[in-house]
Amino acid sequence: MPKYFLSLLFVCMTSMMWSQSQQEKLEQRKAQIQREIRENEKMLQNVKSKEKSAMNVFLIQKNKIRLKENLINTTEKQTRLLADDMYRNQLKINKLNRELKILKEDYAQKIVNSYKSRSEQSRAMFILSSENFLQAYKRAQYLKQYTSFRKSQGEEINVKSKELLSINEKLKLQKIAKQKLLEENKKERVALVKEKQEQEKLVNSIKKDKNRIVSDIRKKQRESKTIDAQINRLIREAIAEANRKAALERAKAAAGDKSKSGSKEVKESVARTSVSSSRIEMTPENKIIADNFRANRGNLPWPVEKGFISLGYGDQPHPIYNTLVVHNSGLEITTNDGANARAVFGGVVSSVQIISPVNKAVIIQHGDYFTVYQGLSSVNVSAGEKVSIKQNIGRIRTNGDTGKTVLKFILSQNTSYMNPQGWLSNR
Repeated sequence: MPKYFLSLLFVCMTSMMWSQSQQEKLEQRKAQIQREIRENEKMLQNVKSKEKSAMNVFLIQKNKIRLKENLINTTEKQTRLLADDMYRNQLKINKLNRELKILKEDYAQKIVNSYKSRSEQSRAMFILSSENFLQAYKRAQYLKQYTSFRKSQGEEINVKSKELLSINEKLKLQKIAKQKLLEENKKERVALVKEKQEQEKLVNSIKKDKNRIVSDIRKKQRESKTIDAQINRLIREAIAEANRKAALERAKAAAGDKSKSGSKEVKESVARTSVSSSRIEMTPENKIIADNFRANRGNLPWPVEKGFISLGYGDQPHPIYNTLVVHNSGLEITTNDGANARAVFGGVVSSVQIISPVNKAVIIQHGDYFTVYQGLSSVNVSAGEKVSIKQNIGRIRTNGDTGKTVLKFILSQNTSYMNPQGWLSNR
């Protein structure tokens, strides 16, 4: 029986700790979502005040609706966890009430018996009437244990009464907290309906400009293909250069590098040698960097401090016209006007590409991985420079026509492009 009681106690304690931990995590997640909603609202107000494109307003508002839905879902999870905890506490209260009732009835009966015993026969007479010393000793011990048991019963009643009071108070606070969560959710749902109504009006106004939107998408796709080709060429050049350096080091080591003339011959020989431009031949140093980069998959910081993904990786349907498909080689992240791009991991700047006077790209090498930061108006780093994680590498351009501040973030292993979203942290 004691083993069963201890096991049950352990399960209850573990359940309470898990529930509390989950509540804390949900509360942190809710606070984060609320911060993102406030940031999104500022972004939206800024765009509206500048009377920029309706499409930009639509994308920001769409993200705000997504955040509101996440907030509602998180609050609902909190409410469910709280309800489960309240149910467990109510079961404890019921159990304690039953135990207290039995204890009090038994204790009352013993008090009555003790009183009757005192009136009919005194304790002294009870002992003195013994037939021998051993019987007298046993009777004295019995009376002592009986008194001790009554005392322990009284203490147990006191402890359980205090525990019952504590759990009742906790349940009372939980009911208040649950009511507050329900009211929060009700308020958020009303706000969400309003947001969706505004979004519907915006969609209807955008649909009037379908021909212009289709024309803009085609133009953007042509520009993206041209830029992607430039980026791909730069990555291939970086791979070839890294392989030439590795080949030169190997050739020098093999020749012993005994003289300058020998070194010159080695360089000329390597220069004539064909090297791969699609896959880096890994040096021990590059392998360590690449392994560290790969080990941080899912935990890399975002390339912007604040923002949201406005266009995902791969073939993406247009947010309003589902039949229109846009191909994206990376992620487009919408952020605040004046925001900076930052390196998601330590590495070396392999090149800085000037796409236009107001559109620049930085490519950073991390072993055999490359990250590309495109859409910069100014750059703070140069080719060959080592950068650290979260280092500011340049200012993100704000489009004068649309008011959009968008960073295009690309990730590849050698020349194989990957979806960067799975590599970034969930914030």
